[in-house]
Amino acid sequence: MASYTIETRKLKSGDLRDKTTVFVKQNPRIIHRESKTFKRKTLAKSFGVKRTSELEDQGVFGKDRSVPLGVLLDKFMGDRDLWDKTGRTKRYVLRLLRDCDIAKINSKEIRTSDLIEHCRNRRSGGAGPATINHDIAYLRSVMKKANPVFNIDANVSVFEEAVPVLIDMGLIGTSQKRTRRPTGEELEQLRQSLQRRQTHRPNGNVRIPYLDILDFSILTCMRIGEVCSLRWEDLNQAHKTITVRDRKDPRKKQGNHMIVSPAGRIV
Repeated sequence: MASYTIETRKLKSGDLRDKTTVFVKQNPRIIHRESKTFKRKTLAKSFGVKRTSELEDQGVFGKDRSVPLGVLLDKFMGDRDLWDKTGRTKRYVLRLLRDCDIAKINSKEIRTSDLIEHCRNRRSGGAGPATINHDIAYLRSVMKKANPVFNIDANVSVFEEAVPVLIDMGLIGTSQKRTRRPTGEELEQLRQSLQRRQTHRPNGNVRIPYLDILDFSILTCMRIGEVCSLRWEDLNQAHKTITVRDRKDPRKKQGNHMIVSPAGRIV
């Protein structure tokens, strides 16, 4: 419990000074003490009232601003300025992390051993090193926003130690390089499967053109998110080109528009 006392002292000059001493007791030992001197008693009293109130509210060592990682993830997903700029893959991973055991760990207390345990759990569930690497990378990006955006303490520095260890243990890594392209027979099987899916459970006149998406993806090497974000106004039929908005790039996330030419082979 915090309290304060005011002691009036007379200087050699004859002037009076009021010294406020604030202290905190615990069982019943004094665990904190501080003092400050003022020329006026009203100032000394104001300081005592304000400081004891702060200590009661925040504690001697400051108010704990950490939260479970699940709460931090909820705040990130609830912030429109952040969530609206989050890609499909990252959204999926963050929702998955929200349901994992790691979400119960305090944001300031997370340790390398916690990340190792999470990666092992994911591996036992069938996830590969490249997939698990997304968990670590996206969790790190969220924790970097904790303090500046949400005023939440988070142990971001843990990743500097953890990432090299996780790589050495083979728990995270880059994706395997593709060594071949699908054969004509495999593509035909894929087309047949997509055709069945395209006509299955029709929703009125709405149809998802799976076959068109497949052909367009093959001709342009575009990602599914890029294909599904195409707009009619971006199609230039005269030049047989189409503009791909915000094409994925590791350095430039927004405004990376590109014009591709194979569109004329499909239109």
